[in-house]
Amino acid sequence: MADSRQDQNQPSAEKSTHPTMIDENGDIETAKATRGTEEEKKVDYSQRAQWLRAAVLGANDGLVSTASLMMGVGAVKTDARAMILSGLSGLVAGACSMAIGEFVSVYSQLEIEKAQMKREKEEGGREGEEARLPSPVQAAGASALAFSMGAAVPLLAASFIRRHEVRLGMVVAAVTMALLVFGGAGAKLGRAPMGRSCLRVLVGGWLAMLITFGLMKLFGFSEH
Repeated sequence: MADSRQDQNQPSAEKSTHPTMIDENGDIETAKATRGTEEEKKVDYSQRAQWLRAAVLGANDGLVSTASLMMGVGAVKTDARAMILSGLSGLVAGACSMAIGEFVSVYSQLEIEKAQMKREKEEGGREGEEARLPSPVQAAGASALAFSMGAAVPLLAASFIRRHEVRLGMVVAAVTMALLVFGGAGAKLGRAPMGRSCLRVLVGGWLAMLITFGLMKLFGFSEH
């Protein structure tokens, strides 16, 4: 009787342990899926942060270079048209330069990553990551757009003011506000101290405008 009871209990024990094994396997699969989702989110967030940081840097470049160019022309010419045309030329030239440079850089990176993925695929590595590869055209367009947005700030500030001294002051004021905004955005994206980052960007922009204005004033001939 004892043997028959043990025989009868054995199937029930096996039935009771089998679901446990399924649950454990299910938990492992769920944990793997959750871990994979978290890793994908981290990759997406890091790529997004890189794009935003590049956009902030591009806008800052457009702001400082165009403003410095306009201040240099304003140091030797009081004509508003000459100052605005110089800024517009700087915007177009800088946007084209940023776009071409970014396209070449990202395209080179794309070729390297494709070669690496091909080697990993031949060695039985990971597959299906083509969607994460960067787009050279998108990178070029984003860089040109960011540069143009930054360069538009001093142009708009100087477009509707006739008096020469007031125009220069408005350019400096508008650029100062934009530098503080870009410095704060860069500090937030890079998790750096806000005050120090804003001060560093502000001083750098002021120095660029001051040096350009001073040199053109020194070597140029003012028209009064």
